[in-house]
Amino acid sequence: MLEIHLYGKLRRHAPDARASGESVISLEPRADETVRTALERVGIVPDEVYHVFLNGAILRTQNSMAPWLRYQEAEGIGLDSQVADGDRLGLFASDMALLVV
Repeated sequence: MLEIHLYGKLRRHAPDARASGESVISLEPRADETVRTALERVGIVPDEVYHVFLNGAILRTQNSMAPWLRYQEAEGIGLDSQVADGDRLGLFASDMALLVV
């Protein structure tokens, strides 16, 4: 399973959107699944997502400080990075913007 963990305003896409809910979507990845296609499958528009983490490494951010902070970036090409069974995506909305150092 691919686990998609939702934070901030993105929680509304979770099966249990309550603040006390887990806000995790489990998705069986398809062949050649990418972050972008997984987002599409669960109804999340990429522009809604401020930070994307793939297995703990930052994959994409709208934070203008990212180059100066030398974020460890996941391999791949942003939202077109492939995902597989056992991967974990962390998606943060703009109301959950953060600095990762």
